[in-house]
Amino acid sequence: MTRVYLDHNATMPLRSEARAAMVAAMDVVGNPSSVHAEGRAAKGLIERARGQVAAAFGAEAVDIIFVSGATEAAALACAGRGLHGAGIEHDAVRAWVTEDLPVDGEGRVTVTDPGTSVLQAANSETGVMQELPEDLAVSDMTQAFGKVALGFDWSGVEMALISAHKIGGPKGIGALVLKRGLDVTAQIKGGGQEMGRRSGTENLIGIAGFGAAAEAALQDLEAGVWTRVEKLRNILEKTLEARAKETIFVGKGAPRLPNTSCLVTPSWKGETQVMQMDLAGFAISAGSACSSGKVKSNAVLRAMGMSEEEAGSAIRVSLGPTTTEAEVLAFAEAWLAAHGRFRARAA
Repeated sequence: MTRVYLDHNATMPLRSEARAAMVAAMDVVGNPSSVHAEGRAAKGLIERARGQVAAAFGAEAVDIIFVSGATEAAALACAGRGLHGAGIEHDAVRAWVTEDLPVDGEGRVTVTDPGTSVLQAANSETGVMQELPEDLAVSDMTQAFGKVALGFDWSGVEMALISAHKIGGPKGIGALVLKRGLDVTAQIKGGGQEMGRRSGTENLIGIAGFGAAAEAALQDLEAGVWTRVEKLRNILEKTLEARAKETIFVGKGAPRLPNTSCLVTPSWKGETQVMQMDLAGFAISAGSACSSGKVKSNAVLRAMGMSEEEAGSAIRVSLGPTTTEAEVLAFAEAWLAAHGRFRARAA
């Protein structure tokens, strides 16, 4: 049985461009902090990748700080700042903020004081996108980066979090992006790498893969790949809603990422659906992958006002650049067959 991967918001399969860059980087022997030719060669790879990420994100290379991932970027940006956020933020952000920003039923957040607030650009579980106010302190752009047109320099955001494995790069590498003139206090101290903002010998292989993935992601975006993906997402939802009348398509009335569908079928547990689809050959999720192994209702949907039962009945289907219409329709038929069995048992 050929499996179908529909969990791109958790992690996107490694792009061939990123794999090739990483394999090449493995043969670069020097430490990037060394001044000899081998060290300069390693440093050159890092700076090339920094430029690739900056170009794809609409920033300047000097504003990119490489870190271990968006979770570390969130800590570097938010720790000790007394920022405010909403209950729909990723756990990595919620760990550092006071959750007091209001959220409406479509998942949209009201921000009254941007300078002391954190607001994600797009939600990983519902796909709902936010309108980012000028001078926003921090934005988690991890899910939006590579899927929709972004320009950090014109966004007005002071700091942004991004991650490589959400755009087809390797896991374990990400970046904090700073508005020109701003700085952060290093949490990891030592040799002063990353312009003194994040010490430790750089993850050369991961950074090289990140740069290549960012360049390829920008090419996909400019080629209209995500417009095609959005059409597939719409085909999926239209097919399901025609036969699953009680199913709620979360955030459908709000701007969403082009690839994300969050479905709530009351009383049909999300983890049960995930297991049934897994056995049928389809990889989907019931929430953020960072909460794997935890059977709990969806905190994002609870923040949006859904009941415990509704929040516990959610699944997320997230498509990617390689997803085909045949795969989408095959999933729809498998899910609808399982839905029919669920309805028969509930009758």
